[in-house]
Amino acid sequence: MFGWTGKLLRVNLTRGDYALEELDMALVKKFIGGRGLAVKIFFDEIDPRVEPLSEENKMVFLTAPLVGTGAPSADGCWVVTRSPLTGAIATGRFGGEFGTELKFAGYDGIIIEGKAARPVYLVIRNDKIEFRPAEHLWGKSTHETDDAVKAAMRDKWEARDTHVACVGPAGENLVKISSIVADKDHVAARSGMGAVMGFKNLKAIAVRGTNVLKVADPEGFYKATLTLLQRVKDSVILSDHLRNYGKINVQYQANLRAAIAVRNFQECSFPGVTNTNARPIAKNYLRRGISCYSCPVACVRLTEVKTDPNPKFIGKGGGPEFQTCTMLGADCGVDNLAAILKANYLCNELGMDTISVGGTIACAMDMFEHGYLTEEDTGCQLKFGNAEALVDMTEKMGRREGFGDILAEGGYRMAERFGHPEFFMGVKKQELPAWNAQVLQGAGLEFSTANNGACHTKGGVFNSEVWGIPVKLDRFATEGKAPIAIDYQNKDCIRDAHGLCSLLTLTKIDDVALDLLNTVTGIGYTPEDLKVIGERTWNLERLFNVKAGFSARDDVLPRRMMEEPMQQEGPCKGVVNRLFEMRPEYYRLRGWDENGIPKPEKLAQLGLA
Repeated sequence: MFGWTGKLLRVNLTRGDYALEELDMALVKKFIGGRGLAVKIFFDEIDPRVEPLSEENKMVFLTAPLVGTGAPSADGCWVVTRSPLTGAIATGRFGGEFGTELKFAGYDGIIIEGKAARPVYLVIRNDKIEFRPAEHLWGKSTHETDDAVKAAMRDKWEARDTHVACVGPAGENLVKISSIVADKDHVAARSGMGAVMGFKNLKAIAVRGTNVLKVADPEGFYKATLTLLQRVKDSVILSDHLRNYGKINVQYQANLRAAIAVRNFQECSFPGVTNTNARPIAKNYLRRGISCYSCPVACVRLTEVKTDPNPKFIGKGGGPEFQTCTMLGADCGVDNLAAILKANYLCNELGMDTISVGGTIACAMDMFEHGYLTEEDTGCQLKFGNAEALVDMTEKMGRREGFGDILAEGGYRMAERFGHPEFFMGVKKQELPAWNAQVLQGAGLEFSTANNGACHTKGGVFNSEVWGIPVKLDRFATEGKAPIAIDYQNKDCIRDAHGLCSLLTLTKIDDVALDLLNTVTGIGYTPEDLKVIGERTWNLERLFNVKAGFSARDDVLPRRMMEEPMQQEGPCKGVVNRLFEMRPEYYRLRGWDENGIPKPEKLAQLGLA
């Protein structure tokens, strides 16, 4: 067997035992690996109406065939569960080296069942599996947990090569926007996955492996790798902008194009971005760039606020990225870069999704300024631009202290509690990402139909609408957006099945990605096979949601975006998202009925009936 190890590790936390299982190669041929195969395993084992925070819910951690082979930017580990934030399927990915180490240990994935009676962490060292007590780790940050778990390994050499995925206090406190953090700063962020892991009393998973992965065609694999490396080198975006400045480099130009979230999506450009973009970060706070396993781009930034007039803002860690800096910054009306960095560090250390944290705080700020929240409710002047409140509320959310206990439920539940859910900017109870869907028609269609709720990693029409990559689209037009959105969504499923980073899609990779897949696995997938696999994965996620009670009524954008014309002066003034002009065609091309439910003939065509 090539590419895959052929083994899954099934862990039952209730019983404190585990079992090894053979990977079903029939499923591999239909889903390949990564996100799609994880969704299939999860779908087959779970009632979609199971309570997310219950022993019956499971978690599937799964790698992909290119991960660990040395293929450029193939490093991910995917996590699938039912979300406590949305109730929909949750599919997330973290990079770093955890997924690669899991493959080196001899496993394609881990299935987590049940709930431990007391906090534990799992140690995997090749064929040796241990359940270790974690009471002493409970309450520790993700960084402290990572250090403590490594320190408990047999020697410094094993500790150096051990990789840890864990939850912080937010996951322990069942914060509905909590995340899973690997290698300290690589995050499976969205949909509240950390709360599921915390509920199960699983503090961390530590992995160390010494096995060697084999590929079917070493010479062909080497040639395909060189081709992809050359494509990266030839891409100015990847080899210059992202390598030198990280993903935050997107923000300044996106702001110039009036395409970002500002003041809870009331506006689409923010003068304060001059203070919060990649250049001041590189000049004042950058420590160095770091790379995920086998990645030639090294887009992750390590930063540090060493001194500041406000000592609350001092800290260090990974990030921020474009989504983080925009949602904690412009969307909250904050242009204090030190405060944004500190809020980002807190999210990573406490284990929270920076997008949802920023979106939730922005929602509360909007309600405060409209008089629907008071200082008696919040404990502070929670107004747009209040940098200290941003930092304080971020920490209070992770620890469920004061008003943070209410914010910890996410923006929708907070706004609904105070009688004004219309201030929540999200889809399926998940906060929108930083691209402003009101003024990007195709992005709005993608975000509204995303199976895990509004998400920037489940599509990419915004690349065409903002940057003209790979083709330029009129962002204000609705005609023709449905087939393009479907193509982006399906291709993301294909990429996630290979194991490649999403950033590679900023250059031409379809042909070389197929070469890598086939030279690694030896199976001989065709372009048509991949198209079907991408569509099959998307529809299986949709089928899970349908069985969980979702339909067309959930594929909508906030009322503000669809009914209240943009008031900010500039090219977007007067614009609303015209979702309902695009959605019927989207459903028709998907083979779904008018309620957004896949038709029996479509499911049969995809082998899902």
